[in-house]
Amino acid sequence: DEAPSLAELQAELASVLDAFPFESEVIFVDDESTDDGRLVVGLLAAEDPRVRLLVLSPHAGQSAALEAGFRAARGEIVATLDADLQNDPADLPELVAALAEADCVCGVRVERKDRWSARFVSWIANGVRRRVLGDGIADIGCSLRVMRRSSLERLKLFRGAHRFLPVLLALEGARIVERPVRHRPRRHGSSNYGVWMRLRVVWADLLGVAWLARRVARYEVKELSRRA
Repeated sequence: DEAPSLAELQAELASVLDAFPFESEVIFVDDESTDDGRLVVGLLAAEDPRVRLLVLSPHAGQSAALEAGFRAARGEIVATLDADLQNDPADLPELVAALAEADCVCGVRVERKDRWSARFVSWIANGVRRRVLGDGIADIGCSLRVMRRSSLERLKLFRGAHRFLPVLLALEGARIVERPVRHRPRRHGSSNYGVWMRLRVVWADLLGVAWLARRVARYEVKELSRRA
């Protein structure tokens, strides 16, 4: 339900992608929106062949939408960002450049433009998560990320896994770094997530990820002999 933002988002993305020295694509994932977003993306695709539209049915949530995008992506570098225009596509080149030393580059929102209640709850949630998981990630709620496709191939995202994506990647051996990114006020509509709903849902998922992290088997394999 971000139809009013989509044309602006695509225009900003096109401006950034045109400057990259490699081919690119833009995948919009529609998770049973109730507005005319599909029509808008269809018109954008008619103007720019890089635009693709995936439609989920039935409604499956943000984790499923991300996973569908990951599976459909054809490039070696995969970037994610929300469609509400709060993430600035102009930050993508710096994040892509940082892949030289990492497998996943996470944005850290500077001077967030959300309501004070959302910032406060995010501050608490980030602190609790870091204490439980010991992951050291400053802003796991920032959706602006750039990742190597090879790091995503082994992931199977459960419902709610999008909130812990960098942690799950790290459990698979991915190198995680962070970079500051801009954050902008929402221009259209309102957030689809309630503040207190996030806390209720995230707690159970956090305990599940903590259990998983403690059960990961870590080992090295050396082949001592091999028949010619």
